[in-house]
Amino acid sequence: MENIHPGLEGESSQIVTVELTAASHDKDLVAAYGTPALVGLMETAAHYAVQPHLPKGQTSVGIEIQVKHLAATPVGGNVRARAVITAVEGSTIQLALEAWDDVEKIGEGTHTRFVVDQERFYKRFEQKRAKMNL
Repeated sequence: MENIHPGLEGESSQIVTVELTAASHDKDLVAAYGTPALVGLMETAAHYAVQPHLPKGQTSVGIEIQVKHLAATPVGGNVRARAVITAVEGSTIQLALEAWDDVEKIGEGTHTRFVVDQERFYKRFEQKRAKMNL
């Protein structure tokens, strides 16, 4: 964790497809880049800010996110997100999030990630899957 510090950044981008629109969830919704897709893109950028700096055998998981979706992006548009680490306290990492399309800023927010041991995490995850008969 000593390699994780404020100022580290991660980025992610994608092209808006029909599957990433709000209308993909319900035909009565707008056929513009959906907030769930924006949140996913931002969380991916946060992962890229953290993961390369973690020791082998550790990963981080999202535990909180607050996002404002500021503007609509049509199908075919390019969107990109950037996450910047703002604070580190023990295993908890705070990040600032921003996203843009080719015209304007489309989102902003904050995100909290928690560093976990991968083996322990997946062991507990598989135990839960078994309890759910999945």
